[in-house]
Amino acid sequence: MSDTVLLTGISGFLGGHVALALLEAGYRVRGSVRSLSKADRVRETLARAGADIDRLDFVALDLGADAGWEKAMRGVRFLQHTASPFQLKMPEDRNELIGPAVAGTERALAAALAAGVERVVLTSSMAAIAYGHEKVDAPQFTAADWTRLDGRPVNAYIESKTRAERRAWELMDAAGRHNDLVTINPGAIFGPLLDDDPGTSAILVKRLLDGSVPAAPRIPITPVDVRDVAAAHVAAMTAPAAGGQRFPMAVEPIYFIAAARILRSRFPDKRVPRLEMPDWAVRLYALFDRDVRDNIGELGYAKRLDASAAAALLDRPLISSEDALVATGESLVAYRLV
Repeated sequence: MSDTVLLTGISGFLGGHVALALLEAGYRVRGSVRSLSKADRVRETLARAGADIDRLDFVALDLGADAGWEKAMRGVRFLQHTASPFQLKMPEDRNELIGPAVAGTERALAAALAAGVERVVLTSSMAAIAYGHEKVDAPQFTAADWTRLDGRPVNAYIESKTRAERRAWELMDAAGRHNDLVTINPGAIFGPLLDDDPGTSAILVKRLLDGSVPAAPRIPITPVDVRDVAAAHVAAMTAPAAGGQRFPMAVEPIYFIAAARILRSRFPDKRVPRLEMPDWAVRLYALFDRDVRDNIGELGYAKRLDASAAAALLDRPLISSEDALVATGESLVAYRLV
């Protein structure tokens, strides 16, 4: 197979795993980076993971600029758009996240449509599905659900993912190509690191292992393994039934204290918290910590995703939360990050 895939965000945690999965499946991968100075590091990382980098090349693209997109799309059959700003600390100005996320999606999809690519796979998030709703007992969110931006307060990241995905569907619908878009909507992505950059999600595990979290807040995690998310991106390019679909991806949510127990059993020498922080203490702490304050609405609210379509796409069950968390921890230890 010599089909070329343009992959945005190849230098990121998920983007690297998508590149690895694409190369293993025999595709040619054209990875976009903001600066070609990053290309050698990505190439070395993928080679170390066992990829055939003879089918890998790079282009310099900026989600905030028009230059280079037309040239980057030449000869491309599929677009994998994984690039989007993500951070734990919310900016003072919400548009610092929302603007680039939406504009980047517009540029990538407009270029793909102009080039006549066969299918676009967009990395969205459960953030575009499961927020802004009233709390209910054990909710299960499906591909039909959308985050309510006019509902319960949502942070800038959640709004950015929701608006970016909605814009993607608008663009494809306007072009009469609804069925040529697929979105993957993962929960919190864990799993093995490909290099010593922990990214964002792995920071949560790092904090549980390095003693920086003295007690676990009663906030749930809705985890999914990066290997499953990457495999879904690749399968979604060609599966006939995937066209025009959204794929929520996560296993059963677990609370921080449960994640801590899993990690403590595998890493007994690390300073993993043993106690759960009372809700009143979390709310008090949130008065002085904006990161906590931005997520206080999720206290005690476990969101469940219907991932049955994703499991069917992969033709197997999703990797367990325990395996995903432990793989993250093992990588952090291997790279001496904890």
